[in-house]
Amino acid sequence: MAKALYMADFYFYISLHNFFVSNYLKKRILCYHDTCVTRQNNIGDTTIATNDTRNNKNQAIMNERIRAKEVRLIDQEGQNKGIVPTSKAIQMAYDADLDLVLINPNQDPPVAKILNYGKYKYELEKKAKEAKKKQHTVDVKEIKIRYKIDTHDYQVRIKSIEKFINQGHKVKIVVMLRGREMQHSNLAFDLASRFVADLAGLPLVIEKKPQLEGRNVTLYLAPQN
Repeated sequence: MAKALYMADFYFYISLHNFFVSNYLKKRILCYHDTCVTRQNNIGDTTIATNDTRNNKNQAIMNERIRAKEVRLIDQEGQNKGIVPTSKAIQMAYDADLDLVLINPNQDPPVAKILNYGKYKYELEKKAKEAKKKQHTVDVKEIKIRYKIDTHDYQVRIKSIEKFINQGHKVKIVVMLRGREMQHSNLAFDLASRFVADLAGLPLVIEKKPQLEGRNVTLYLAPQN
């Protein structure tokens, strides 16, 4: 009998503990139904922002994470509803089974729109991918040669330079000089000038004329804009 009473008291205290934790210690979730908007912690309370649990701070600010007390609202039909209390705007989004998303947080008051956030995010990612595809990264392709280069190798280098320039890349031609070859640097300059002459038909500009850099003679070419 005593054991049964002990177990009953044990389960009673466990239940009481769980009730206390669920109602007082856990973080409360804001509610925006008509019956809940009068709660003490409501939109506009800056303490809400301290509970921002977004993993990616670049993602959209939406729903209860919006700090402003008012927003310039655009509804799901694209109509400008003017300045609306944020709690009311979130209620409108909730009623439409959609989200309230800040699309221009830098205005005063910020501009928010009622929309399908999943679809909105997909469209943004799609546009970002398309913009990335259109971007062209300009690389500097390096061509290293000796001034004693034979005719065949020279023609191979000419074709490589033509390909790089047509692809929109810059080209750095390096005529290497080793040991006593420094005494014949004029031959390296002559070879660099020969490249300039033979590539004259390409849409390119001489970014840097042939010059001596250390033990090498260099020439920089770039495609015309």
